[in-house]
Amino acid sequence: MTELRRLFSDSGFIHARFVATVDLRLRKEFGLTLSLFDSMAAIEDVHACRVHDLAARLGMTSGGASKLVDRLGALGYCERRPNSGDRRSSLLDLTPAGRRLLGQAAPVVDDELDRLIGQVLSEPQVKELARIIRALRARID
Repeated sequence: MTELRRLFSDSGFIHARFVATVDLRLRKEFGLTLSLFDSMAAIEDVHACRVHDLAARLGMTSGGASKLVDRLGALGYCERRPNSGDRRSSLLDLTPAGRRLLGQAAPVVDDELDRLIGQVLSEPQVKELARIIRALRARID
């Protein structure tokens, strides 16, 4: 196996295990999936977030992002409001309940990521890995 294929295989394996681990803890402690957590975090981070912005941030289709927003809305964590700058889209906001849940869940995600990554890699290694992953992501965005 070439080194690039091994890297590709290992990165997929690691990603799947990390996602499963963080998702399981979020489900146990908050009844929240990682995909919903990621959506909530993106909505909170992106100023004047639209479904299109959420889709781009999460690397998914607008239809998939819209379904996530619908699920968050049904749970009472997100709402759509009119976009005065573009009547074809709406702006997304977390509700107070959504902000509270995100505030409670974020430290749990951080704790898991520290356990999975931060306790294995030094801070300079984490920064270098993050730089490399951002460069790879920029190549495919």
